[in-house]
Amino acid sequence: MADTRSLVAASSVAVAVLCAGWAIYATKHAGARPQSGGGPPAGAAARPAGAPGAGSGGGERKPGAGQGAGGGGAAPTVVVTAPARREHIEVGIEAIGTAISNEAVSVTSKISNLVTAIHFHDGEKVQAGQVLVELDRAQATADLAAATADYTNSVNQFNRSRELLATQSLSKAQFDQLEATMKSNDAKVAAAKAKLADTYIRAPFNGNVGLRRVSLGALINPGTVITTLDDTSVIKVDFSVPDLYVSEVRAGQSMLATSTAYPARRFEGRVVSVDSRIEPSTRSVTVRGLVPNADAALKPGMFLTVTLAKEQRAALVVPEQALVPEQAKQYVYVLAGDRVAKREVRIGRRDPGRVEVVSGVAEGDRVVIEGTLKLRDGAAVREFGGPPAQGKPAS
Repeated sequence: MADTRSLVAASSVAVAVLCAGWAIYATKHAGARPQSGGGPPAGAAARPAGAPGAGSGGGERKPGAGQGAGGGGAAPTVVVTAPARREHIEVGIEAIGTAISNEAVSVTSKISNLVTAIHFHDGEKVQAGQVLVELDRAQATADLAAATADYTNSVNQFNRSRELLATQSLSKAQFDQLEATMKSNDAKVAAAKAKLADTYIRAPFNGNVGLRRVSLGALINPGTVITTLDDTSVIKVDFSVPDLYVSEVRAGQSMLATSTAYPARRFEGRVVSVDSRIEPSTRSVTVRGLVPNADAALKPGMFLTVTLAKEQRAALVVPEQALVPEQAKQYVYVLAGDRVAKREVRIGRRDPGRVEVVSGVAEGDRVVIEGTLKLRDGAAVREFGGPPAQGKPAS
């Protein structure tokens, strides 16, 4: 049995050796087989003298290789330009504003007390001095009566003391004490009257009350809002203007306000004041205007679009796409012969498609409006549609 296994193993080894030898033989002779058509073996043919690519390196010449020696260089960038020209622009400012009441207050109480009467309805128009709410005045009335009685008694004593002083039956010090007591009691009467007046909560000005927030019999404390009162006969409109336009805003300037709630209406008003400070975080100044609101169409808190009066003036403008922003600065590429110069500019007003240039370019300068992404200062350019650049002839 052992001899049989040994014989099988030897046969397997022999077969494996024969297969490996045949594979090596077939591999070596496959590469030497001639190509179809009787041509030379692959990679064995030499290039004829003078053929492209012959010479040092033996590589094939790439298109355009060697042109630098002839002076051709990189091709100029094709750009589209437009002139800086002087045009009339409309000096108008559009901003977003908020409607504010001419006068507004939250009606509250100065003392802690019970509500005994309410004399207004939600949304009612009230007059200045009108009583809106009455508070419990029993304690205040009693305090006033006591103060009045003390004052009356002190007055009588003071009057008798003057007669006694005339006969020298009363010293000057006693007379002065009685006079001080009378004046003190007079002040107590005034304080008691003030406390009694505090039980009547009145409207401080003409306007419309808001929703009632207390009920009859409620105990209210100082600061408890009873209702709101707004004078909307005139609406204040506050809006912010960039500091760039501060010189164009002035008190008395006419303005128009529009609201999405009334698409067909234009509310005319005027600027009444400009804030004395510019907000550093937004670089803008707050402007306040007044808009008549006799029909109470505008409500406090409404969103308004404000447009200041427009006027025309001449300005140097360039197409908006000529601007190349870098950080907080603006640049343009100005055509100078067959090259461009990168210039920093200061801009003014922006309109759709054009921008005012305050400094940096002159009238008639041609600025690049297409192709700016491929440019740098001093780069060679060719205007679109112009003649191609002529390179030096090869020697």
